[in-house]
Amino acid sequence: MDAFFAAAEQAAKPSLRGKPVVVGGLGPRGVVATASYEARRFGVHSAMPMGQARRLAPNAAYLVPRFAFYRSISEQVMELLGRLSPLVEPLSLDEAFVDLEAGGVADDSASARAAGERLRVDILATTGLTGSVGLAGSKMIAKIASEEAKPDGLVLIEPGTERELLGPRSVRILPGVGPATGEHLRRAGMTTVADLAEAGEDELVRLLGRAHGASLYRMAQGYDDRAVVAERDAKSVSVEDTFDVDLHDRVRIRVEVERLAERCVGRLRASGHSGRTIVLKVRRYDFSTLTRSETLRGPTDDPAVVREAVGRLLEGVDTTGGVRLLGVGVSGLADYTQEDLFAQAEARGEAEDSERAGEGGAGDAVRAADGTETAAGGAVAPGGAEEAVERHWSPGHDVRHAVHGAGWVQGSGVGRVTVRFEEPWSGPGRVRTFSVDDPELEPSEPLPLVRGDEGE
Repeated sequence: MDAFFAAAEQAAKPSLRGKPVVVGGLGPRGVVATASYEARRFGVHSAMPMGQARRLAPNAAYLVPRFAFYRSISEQVMELLGRLSPLVEPLSLDEAFVDLEAGGVADDSASARAAGERLRVDILATTGLTGSVGLAGSKMIAKIASEEAKPDGLVLIEPGTERELLGPRSVRILPGVGPATGEHLRRAGMTTVADLAEAGEDELVRLLGRAHGASLYRMAQGYDDRAVVAERDAKSVSVEDTFDVDLHDRVRIRVEVERLAERCVGRLRASGHSGRTIVLKVRRYDFSTLTRSETLRGPTDDPAVVREAVGRLLEGVDTTGGVRLLGVGVSGLADYTQEDLFAQAEARGEAEDSERAGEGGAGDAVRAADGTETAAGGAVAPGGAEEAVERHWSPGHDVRHAVHGAGWVQGSGVGRVTVRFEEPWSGPGRVRTFSVDDPELEPSEPLPLVRGDEGE
């Protein structure tokens, strides 16, 4: 998919079409998840610090991600791919490998091109968005072809022409060659793929080690025999949050870790798994990252057990100076649990549920700096009396007003929220400002991009 998150936002918001749009974490430590092609002309790109993006494109629209919305579009695209072949290997929400031959829709270049063109037409008709297709005899070359096809194109690389194609390209085009490896190869006098092929396997093994050197030499020959794998078993489930301001309060850190444990278990259960190894990740104020783990006697999906484990792990971590990121993960996955191992946790579950109700465990503070999904939640004052909590309106999120209808948040602050009222199939809408606690303004579900999907 082309500039997927940003393109989805432009399709949903008529006033942003043709304008620079940047999606990502909006806090001081946020990073760019996706930039529209209009924003890329200013030098904005994914993984760039958001502060730098704002300096390069100060007039762009900056929005927090809406992952549930993107996932719903992704599911539509993956369904189209599934009609082409039983072998579809998703890489992310917006990218996948498809074995066309296994689906019986392509056995030569002409039929492959026809299938690719039909797919592009179907994606546009179904989602209102564009996708680019790369066709080749291997996954590596197909990936390169899809990048060359962007935006909204199709590139077919004929089998047998791989070495000719790759030869003059930078070594960075090959999978597994990042900045460090690229610099190591440059110092050895190798800057192009042809240089790698000419150096020979022995030299690359000497420079990079047996596994990496041999693999890189094969790729430099244009050879990639990896099969398209329809289902890849998950090895772990994890969640993490990056904080706009370093956390120093040890109690607050403990609360955040326990909330992450709850979210992690939610994802674990949603995937139909349990896990045996509990992992805590802590990134400190100086960017040093500590990882601690504890392996249980058997797999669990009990939130109390996971909370207890990460609590024990946290006790052994020095957080002096502050914490900028926390993460909780579960690995050693299985499709069953061993509840009898955790009778103690189960016995006190009722008491802990009662305690958590008094802690206001309705959710996490909104912070999208690392691209994770979070939700604004309420808080309960000591002694049990509820405090009034100002509702949080994130830029780009959907709302509905009792009088003005559907819209999206342009911005908020100082007790006010600004909303633009428009729909994917309307023209640019009007802008109005309300009090953040206006009872007629409520969060809303995203509207479909294609009007026929409304089911009316």
